[in-house]
Amino acid sequence: MLKLLKFLKYYKKETVLGPLLKLAEALLELFVPLVISALIDVGINGEAGQGYIIKMCLILVAFGAFGLAFSVTAQFFAAKAAVGFTRRIREKLFAHIQRLGYPELDALGTSTMVTRLTSDMNQIQNGVNLSLRLLLRSPFVVFGAMIMAFFVDVQLALIFVVVIPVLAIVVFSIMLASIPLYKKVQQKLDSVLASVRENLTGVRVVRAFCKEEDEQQNFNDKNRELVSKQVTVGRISALMNPLTYVIINLAIAYLIYSGAISVEAGVISQGALVALYNYMSQILVELIKLASLIITITRSFACGNRVQAVLEIEPSQKNGSNREFDFSADAVEFENVSLVYGTDREPSIENVTFSASAGQVIGIIGGTGSGKTSVVNLIPRFYDATSGTVKVFGKDVKDCDTDALRALIGVVPQKNELFKGTIRENLLWGNENATEQELERAILLAQAQDVVASKEGGLDSIIEQRGRNLSGGQRQRLTIARALVKNPKILILDDSASALDYATDARLRKAIKELDATVFVVSQRTSSIRNADKIIVLDDGAVLGQGTHEELLATCPIYSEIHFSQTKEERV
Repeated sequence: MLKLLKFLKYYKKETVLGPLLKLAEALLELFVPLVISALIDVGINGEAGQGYIIKMCLILVAFGAFGLAFSVTAQFFAAKAAVGFTRRIREKLFAHIQRLGYPELDALGTSTMVTRLTSDMNQIQNGVNLSLRLLLRSPFVVFGAMIMAFFVDVQLALIFVVVIPVLAIVVFSIMLASIPLYKKVQQKLDSVLASVRENLTGVRVVRAFCKEEDEQQNFNDKNRELVSKQVTVGRISALMNPLTYVIINLAIAYLIYSGAISVEAGVISQGALVALYNYMSQILVELIKLASLIITITRSFACGNRVQAVLEIEPSQKNGSNREFDFSADAVEFENVSLVYGTDREPSIENVTFSASAGQVIGIIGGTGSGKTSVVNLIPRFYDATSGTVKVFGKDVKDCDTDALRALIGVVPQKNELFKGTIRENLLWGNENATEQELERAILLAQAQDVVASKEGGLDSIIEQRGRNLSGGQRQRLTIARALVKNPKILILDDSASALDYATDARLRKAIKELDATVFVVSQRTSSIRNADKIIVLDDGAVLGQGTHEELLATCPIYSEIHFSQTKEERV
């Protein structure tokens, strides 16, 4: 959390003026009991008369007016600094997340990143806001009241000397016990958010399998765990107010008892006793504020540490510097490539070797979990190979500038994603400077012209978040069009025609064949890749065969088994 405070340098004026104005308000508050003491001893019990009483009352009104002005201005500066401070951290965190590679994003998970960008940020903002307003003011009033008490009566002021350290021990003990618990509360909140997110995105699946009650029970269990942690830390934090109240009120009772004896003996005046009582009351009020502040700061520190932990994660993939490519070389070349995900023990793919010449169509087929997506994810360097070399146009992808590398590659992922906005805005992700003709060409090649024509507004019709108002096949065709707008040298279609009917799939394959690009088609259907220049057959992460459709039917049992299971052709 402390490392995040560097972002306050952009708000130096607000960070300084806010607390200073609060201290000015507190200073006026410390003089109020002395004015009241004089009002009682000189104005009411003395012979100064009504004019003196009116004068003292006007001074109190002036103190109140100036204190209000100082307080409002200080809170404005504190709010401005806190909101701006949090905005900069949120922007920094979001930009940092964008820099992280797939391995780091997989390890962190979506729910925890959402929590840290939202809930954690709100806690940090509240903590900074209250800190700028009260972190100096409350201790200043507490210790100031103790010092002012000595000016009133030294003997009775010793009560303050005993009470304040006892209160400090109570406050800081509760704070130290709460900090680790608040961190666990935020972790449980991550779990609840993950459950909510999964159920909202997968609500159709949940209902299709009649799992509403199971998912509700799962959510309730996680929610109870969160509540349990919150109750535990809440009970500890709740001790703050009653303990401080008890200590202060015992001190006030003793002060009144001792003061009454001193007034009766003529040692101190009635006004002095009232002033001491007011100072003790000020301490009580400020300690209540401080207790609330400590709880908020504790939460803020826990949340700040979680945010800082993400900011300290360094991308495992180091960006290369090479931006030049040899377009006369093979478009893609794998040399004994293996990939192990994260902490997995078994490789996802192992000793994969193949090459793809420029302009070729490469089909990749295999059973579920055979490593098809893993292979194509290595080409744009979404992941780094654990061993072996992946080359694109003669250059090792690890030595290439990531932006330059991915500028050559169009990717249609297995899980198609569209964003809220118009069809045009989604297509322009491929090339923000694309002309109307280029957009129309991409739509035509992707067989998506009927999708655009069926929507009122055409290219300017609205797509809902995640493309909810489109069918699966419509989403797939628009994501293919988005990739084609980029006019890539290498096009990766990762099972991106699975929702298309056979006629549309056939037209798409014919259009792709005419592209001036190297195309990788990942599919479960042999009909989608049978006309490819080369087909790679994967099984359990290993390449079991390479060649044309006819060659693999004759030499690769697994390929022929897949093919004949999908067609009515008879084995030769």
